[in-house]
Amino acid sequence: MRKKWALLTGAVIAEVAGTLMLRATIENPLWIPLVVISYALAFTLLGFALRLGLPIGVVYGTWAAFGVALVAVLGMVVFGDTLSIGAMIGIAAIIAGVVLIETSTTEKPPEAGIEVNA
Repeated sequence: MRKKWALLTGAVIAEVAGTLMLRATIENPLWIPLVVISYALAFTLLGFALRLGLPIGVVYGTWAAFGVALVAVLGMVVFGDTLSIGAMIGIAAIIAGVVLIETSTTEKPPEAGIEVNA
């Protein structure tokens, strides 16, 4: 169970790193290979989390919500971006929605016909 969530956490971290580096490519295109590697790693880890049986709605919702929240907060810290109160409330609402989805979803094995080597 922990392995699934570790993979998903890694996917979020890789996606956030890629997004932050994407901003750096504006001034220095040498960051582009690292952006590509980060996004490839993020999608690979997402795929592994799905293969281990996490529901796709939970995986994608968690990845997207925490990615948005982390990029917004780190954008403030690293790049001096600003967030309005409305944006902060929106981010909190997204995270709350993901928590509601995650706590109300029961894990079940993948659909028949899809082989999982866990």
